[in-house]
Amino acid sequence: MRRNPVVAIDGPSGVGKSTVAKGVAAQLQFQFVDTGALYRAVALAAYKNGINWEDGNAVAREAETHSFCFDSSGNLAMDDVFVGDSIRTPHMSEGASTVAKHPEVRAALLDIQRQLGKDGGVVLEGRDIGTVVFPDAEKKFFLTASIRERARRRHLQLLEKGENVTIEEIEKAQVVRDERDSNRAVSPLKKADDALEVDCETKSADEVIQLITYSVVSSH
Repeated sequence: MRRNPVVAIDGPSGVGKSTVAKGVAAQLQFQFVDTGALYRAVALAAYKNGINWEDGNAVAREAETHSFCFDSSGNLAMDDVFVGDSIRTPHMSEGASTVAKHPEVRAALLDIQRQLGKDGGVVLEGRDIGTVVFPDAEKKFFLTASIRERARRRHLQLLEKGENVTIEEIEKAQVVRDERDSNRAVSPLKKADDALEVDCETKSADEVIQLITYSVVSSH
């Protein structure tokens, strides 16, 4: 039995999972694990090595050649080199969603994710944490918001990074990604039966962080 819980936070792209999960981890003094960053990093590595994202076997082999770890702030290092914002571009968002649909890639990263959280005291965010990676997680949450609101938030993030992209372009890309993530044959995006759904449409990130933190603390 784990001394500290595994906290699973799932939801679609642009809903604020990373911000919320990082905030909850800080409040609880738990390790933050951004599982989506793993898929982004694998997509980046494949891209740099000329591997087609649609070639699941080749991408999975590429994933298995690298090591991954997170620092205390939740920053991802691949082969001991921090990837930073190189994995946060719209192109790598598309790449992550594409490689994540392959069962071979998901299998290659599944054990890594489970190792990162096996001892508890960790907040993991992604799309299948509560359903596949840690179906036995002590606390599960599923964040939701409308496609328009998610596109608006993502647009603001990209503007801050100096990227020139319209809300309409982001919304179109998110619709495609939502459909791909929800309809893939392996580990589709869906709410776990025992997860608490949190509507983030009109709540600030801080409000969601406090709600989740209170739920975790009050049950342990």
